[in-house]
Amino acid sequence: MYVSMQITGAAAVLNAIQNEEDVKLVLVDRSKDCSNIISECNKRGIPVEEGSTNDLWRMSADGQQDALALIGREPKGSLEEIFKRDGAIWLFDGVEYATNLGFAIRTAEVSGATAVIINVEKSHTDRRTIRRAGMRATRFIPVVYASNEEVLSRCNRRIIVAEDIGEKGPWDSDLTGDVLLVVGAENEGVSSEILEAADDVVKLPMLGFVPSYNLQVAVSALAIERLRQCENMNG
Repeated sequence: MYVSMQITGAAAVLNAIQNEEDVKLVLVDRSKDCSNIISECNKRGIPVEEGSTNDLWRMSADGQQDALALIGREPKGSLEEIFKRDGAIWLFDGVEYATNLGFAIRTAEVSGATAVIINVEKSHTDRRTIRRAGMRATRFIPVVYASNEEVLSRCNRRIIVAEDIGEKGPWDSDLTGDVLLVVGAENEGVSSEILEAADDVVKLPMLGFVPSYNLQVAVSALAIERLRQCENMNG
């Protein structure tokens, strides 16, 4: 059974906070009176984000709401900190296009990932584009910038790479548990040092003339397959 990371509705959010549930972050509608929720969050050191009515509507899994709470994932963290946490971490290896990164981060967040790592430095303008393209999903999931050397020196989980040299599909590889899922840039692919460190390399089936999917498609395929495997394992 899938477990949502979201508590929806002002009453439910306030109740969760007052009952000292492990609320990581609260998103409130800035046009509504959510002062009681904000006050309770401030007492407990829970971060609060304010958004528009449209923002809350887009983010809610249960219709229009005045408040939403994030549970089950720390929204911030350093490289060292995220590798101490359970779950799937994504590495977008050598990906240059900010818009593609935004789309991919949103997909990783929606699928319940623990964190995202980007190994290419981005300007302030690029990071703003990433946030916008990803519906500002970066508010709810750690996005860490680090080199491959730094990532590999701290990685404490199986590394699963999606690349066209793979000899099996994602459904033939174990994507459950604590994993580092790696997808590379459309042109260059995954770097040699990451490939050498990989525990498994999978390939998405392709029949067309163009030799690769868009980054977001590859991320989506692995993310949904991981969710399917986790559901089967738990169900």
